Amino acid sequence: MPVAVAVSVAVSVASPPSLPRVARSPPPPPRHSARVRRRLASCRWVNFSGHPLDSRRFEHLSSRCSITNTDVQYDHVATDDEASSEKSVIEAECPVPVVHLKPEILESDSSSLLTERDFVDNLLTALPVLSVEEQNALAAIPAHPAGLYAMYASCLTGNLVEQLWNFAWPSAIALLHPSLLPVAVMGFIAKLAIIAGGPLVGKLMDSFPRLPAYNFLNTLQAAAQLLSAAMIIRAHSIPSTSASAVILRPWFIVLVLAGAVERLCGIALGVAMERDWVVLLAGVNRPIALAQANAIINRIDLLCEIAGASLFGILLAKYDPVTCLKSAAGLMICSLPVTVFLTWLTNKLSTGVLDRPKSLHSCCKSCNDVTVNENDSIGVGVDAIKLGWKEYIQQPVLPASLAYVLLYFNVVLAPGSLMTAFLTQRGLNPSVIGGFSGLCAVMGVAATFVSANLVNRLGILKAGAAGLIFQASLLTIAVAVYWSGSLSQQYPLLFFLSLIVLSRLGHMSYDVVGAQILQTGIPSSKANLIGTTEISVASLAESVMLGVAIVVNDSSHFGILAMLSLVSVVGAAWMFCRWLLNPTDEQRSLFAFDFQ
Repeated sequence: MPVAVAVSVAVSVASPPSLPRVARSPPPPPRHSARVRRRLASCRWVNFSGHPLDSRRFEHLSSRCSITNTDVQYDHVATDDEASSEKSVIEAECPVPVVHLKPEILESDSSSLLTERDFVDNLLTALPVLSVEEQNALAAIPAHPAGLYAMYASCLTGNLVEQLWNFAWPSAIALLHPSLLPVAVMGFIAKLAIIAGGPLVGKLMDSFPRLPAYNFLNTLQAAAQLLSAAMIIRAHSIPSTSASAVILRPWFIVLVLAGAVERLCGIALGVAMERDWVVLLAGVNRPIALAQANAIINRIDLLCEIAGASLFGILLAKYDPVTCLKSAAGLMICSLPVTVFLTWLTNKLSTGVLDRPKSLHSCCKSCNDVTVNENDSIGVGVDAIKLGWKEYIQQPVLPASLAYVLLYFNVVLAPGSLMTAFLTQRGLNPSVIGGFSGLCAVMGVAATFVSANLVNRLGILKAGAAGLIFQASLLTIAVAVYWSGSLSQQYPLLFFLSLIVLSRLGHMSYDVVGAQILQTGIPSSKANLIGTTEISVASLAESVMLGVAIVVNDSSHFGILAMLSLVSVVGAAWMFCRWLLNPTDEQRSLFAFDFQ
């Protein structure tokens, strides 16, 4: 069988005269030909039987010669004796590397030679393919479980102090004066700070390493809380005045500024933990593990909200406000080093995953978009806000984020100050109102368990759609019950409240799942910027609805607010389902696990 052996050898001409052509008889017709191409690294010997070597052909060649595409017949393969006899003849003229091919080796090798396509086919069929059950099991295992548990402990420590303070400061200020004006002013300024400063803080978080930025914001938040506590303690030591005079006092101005800084830091820390850190620790390509991590973080947040309010309430019932504020300040001081240590431990147990640099291309692009000028800090802030809105609009999961923002327009068909005021004016028993709020919180905790199961069974996108549709359906029935005019009776009113309680299951389920959708679709280099901008947009939506409630402040107009809330929830469900039914190529690539 003729076999062509290609040997890469350099040829250099020693003298310009042309070499004479040596006539060569054509090779015999091929029989079962198999062409072998190999680079020869060592000298072996081949007898070119039937093709005599003319010594004149090698006169003008250097010692580096080559043989290419030489047809070799198996029938003329030399034996060891023949090769050794011809070796001296060839070496006398030129040390041409010749290959000695043994017939038994060629026969055994030729049978195992594969074409490129056969090799690829055999390679692909040899690769292990996971079953659906194995893929689901792998998707449920976090990438860094030990680091994830340390992050839960850090989240528990930080959230407990934050939620306690969120309940402490309005309670302590309310004891200064019976008017709600001081608390309302602080809340309004905090919302404006989030709307205006959220993108700037997010941009700064994306521009610095994770651990130093997180620890700095933790320290800044604790300092703002301590300063606020000192101002309120100072206010309790001076005689009370009218509400309009209180808001003009220096201590109140400092309190408002410190409260705005504290809220900005809290928002930035929450976004960093929920949009960036948990994705790195659980694994963006492990949707079930990520869903479970998001559910646990939401449970921790809800439980800290209940525990913080209960703890300060118990203290306030037994001691005076100044003693309670001092106790809260001591808890803040003690929790700060614990939080910093747990943050370091999280990175240590996750083999330094939090030290990974963010996308260099995205960071450089963002830095080029915002020109830092120390003499024009206002311009830098405006540029950061513009960049935040630009990145927010261009994000690949914008419909899911807009659906999340639309849910913030629902300010009356949910537990809150407006619903509490409406039920109080209806003459409902305070214990029933308290039970309504407690059941809504219980539904929020239950939703964290339901959402993980929904992601496991339906996938991320369908789980989000299920939560929104469930909430919109129940609220539609609730609004119909309200417009039926039967809320003056006890049982229709309780049925109305029960529907709202059950709708919280869908709301909180989408809250958990929607966070995972945004975690998957937003790159880590822009997670803080886009996340804080989204919170700013949601705060703006909530402020708009609160403004409408101020204009339509009579309880008889509650139905108008209820209809606006329902329209926002139905609009969120429609927008998300429309996005789900018309997926783009980018959506398919981001959520490939869902489409599989």
